[in-house]
Amino acid sequence: MTTTTDIVKVPLRIAGEAADPAGGRYFDKIRRLTGEPVATVAAAGRGDAERAVEAAAQAAPGWAATAPAQRRRVLETAAGLLTERSETIAAIMGKEMGAASAWCHFNAMLAANMLREAAAQVYSTVGQVIPSDVPGLTAMAVREPVGVVVGIAPWNAPLILGVRAIAMPLAFGNTVVLKASEETPATHAAIIECLIDAGLPAGVANLITNAPKDAADVVDALVSHKAVRVINFTGSTKVGRIIAEKAGRHLKRSVMELGGKAPFVVLADADLEAAAAAASFGAFMNQGQICMSTERLIVDKSVAAEFTRLLAERAAKLVVGDPEEHSTQLGPLVHEGAVEHVSALVRDAVENGATVVTGGQADGLFFPPTVLSGVTKAARIYTEESFGPLAPIIEVDGIEEAIEAANDSEYGLSAALFTADVSRGLELAKRIQSGICHINGATVHDEAQMPFGGVKASGFGRFGSAASLEEFTELRWITVSTEERHYPI
Repeated sequence: MTTTTDIVKVPLRIAGEAADPAGGRYFDKIRRLTGEPVATVAAAGRGDAERAVEAAAQAAPGWAATAPAQRRRVLETAAGLLTERSETIAAIMGKEMGAASAWCHFNAMLAANMLREAAAQVYSTVGQVIPSDVPGLTAMAVREPVGVVVGIAPWNAPLILGVRAIAMPLAFGNTVVLKASEETPATHAAIIECLIDAGLPAGVANLITNAPKDAADVVDALVSHKAVRVINFTGSTKVGRIIAEKAGRHLKRSVMELGGKAPFVVLADADLEAAAAAASFGAFMNQGQICMSTERLIVDKSVAAEFTRLLAERAAKLVVGDPEEHSTQLGPLVHEGAVEHVSALVRDAVENGATVVTGGQADGLFFPPTVLSGVTKAARIYTEESFGPLAPIIEVDGIEEAIEAANDSEYGLSAALFTADVSRGLELAKRIQSGICHINGATVHDEAQMPFGGVKASGFGRFGSAASLEEFTELRWITVSTEERHYPI
């Protein structure tokens, strides 16, 4: 990534080198808030994607044979470089996606931690010796790298999710191709630069960027290439279904972390101040543009009025404005289409009986934190993922209705439940259909070492530390005979 004035040039990274796309095409990434160009980005085509995979395939045997200690040194060095460069990288991330400064710096911090956690896992590919009934036979289960992993990362947490797409695969001895988001290509490019500058051998990590109109063809080339063994996708359920279907046609494994509609259950005995604080963070952080964002506030009717008041007071105090100002807590939404979608959900909710308690009106790309009371199943927001700063409150009568409402969704990524009775909370958490559930905590919570993933339409597979071992290694059965065998024929 090179800069002239304030515009970043983002070439492809193939076999360790900066590369122009075969067609010589570049496109301008525009800062939505100002209309100014942020970056000039390589517009890869199908052939470029195939070149990147071939470079990864050529590098795969050497990287798989690299000593774990060396893989660990590279990943730890890359984490250090990401930390050293965090100010610059956070700044470009903010311009590309419009995020507030605090979110950009949090991304840099957690992404560096993910690289360190990956470094800590290089020795975890242990197998086992399995007792055999055959005399003189030693049977072993052995973990080996799968080979080439394609990581497809989204824009909303580009450093966290870009690193997550490739860090654990690299730790386990795989090579990778990272397909950057069209919204945050320079941010994703910075991750690959840190890895290459940390000493990653040529071809072990490759970068593909593309113009929006070429996305489908580029993804098809990556998924269908015979050298690719696993596709690792984070993004919308709609796109995830398409990619998973493509992977299935080619009999390739895929890891899918998709959409969410996280329920936040508040029981009658909950600490309402604590619940309101967690709900505000979960619903409004990064303008609600997080897969784990609180999307449904399911509140016992006996405490709904007080909880609504507390949450609305917090929402009204949040600072919406210039994302480069350190005092800003919420920046703009990612683009005009997102604003139109969120606005339409609010209008529909009101038409179906909901009340706007605070917020509700867009100002250009800015949308204030919005609390809606009286939301029912008739409203689109009851089922549709908003990916915006909306907090719809759904009143229920008792625990059974609360659990029923929590599970009344096609999604199942994150969930939260507030109650003073932790034992009961643990029992109820078992009944909530989600890959993640936090008792007396926010739906938005991520740590590098935790098993992260969803159920139902939120996807399948798990990221995070040892949980990734199943996704990015092959488990093989190998035997050694030391005695003469008798065969029946």
